[in-house]
Amino acid sequence: MFEIGNSLREVRVRQGLDFTEVELATKVRAKYIRALEEEDFEILPGPTYIKGFLRAYADYLGLDGQLYVDEYTSRFVLDAYEEAAPARPRRRGPDRGIERRIVVAGLLGIAALTALVFVAWRFGGGNPSSGTPAVVGTLETSPPAAPVLRELVLRGVGKGSYVEVRRRSPAGQVLLQATVHAGGVQRLTGTRFFLYVRTPAGLQVRLGGKSVSLPARRNLRVVVTPTRTTRVTG
Repeated sequence: MFEIGNSLREVRVRQGLDFTEVELATKVRAKYIRALEEEDFEILPGPTYIKGFLRAYADYLGLDGQLYVDEYTSRFVLDAYEEAAPARPRRRGPDRGIERRIVVAGLLGIAALTALVFVAWRFGGGNPSSGTPAVVGTLETSPPAAPVLRELVLRGVGKGSYVEVRRRSPAGQVLLQATVHAGGVQRLTGTRFFLYVRTPAGLQVRLGGKSVSLPARRNLRVVVTPTRTTRVTG
């Protein structure tokens, strides 16, 4: 067990982010971000929204969003459900007679279904001498789809550019620190990256096969995901 609000606040402060920046990046209103950090869940719309807000906020900070959702669920959602669940009524003697009738009816239904299957097999083309019923059909299942791996591709153009790439956030793991010269290519696997680009005009960026547009600003700092690109100030 850990403190949800305090851990979120500490990481935000350590990264130098204010509520306005977080609201713009996550699309979660600043007052809800503040409520998450204070664990004041009563002013939030409901458990479904709280889980979504927690996941979006934690992921933006470079944390494990699902871990925060699980912690909130175990501490608040499950306990509330157990308190609200009505007690099961005790069974009484007369119900046993009804159960017997249901069981008998079920057995009769099974017997009738078995008879129908036998008749269908007998007159539907099966070979009685082989003792093997005709095959009606087969159920095919598709193999599970392989996970899609997204790739960040950095290609140098013009005079190229120095670039620094970190995993997920400015405080994340360093993946690359190098100058990408014209014609040079760097590839990194993932879905969320922090980029420091000294000269954006000298670099082409693609993530998951889609082109990423970089603002024409020297010493640019951005967080890049498959759905959006967010500037990081400071």
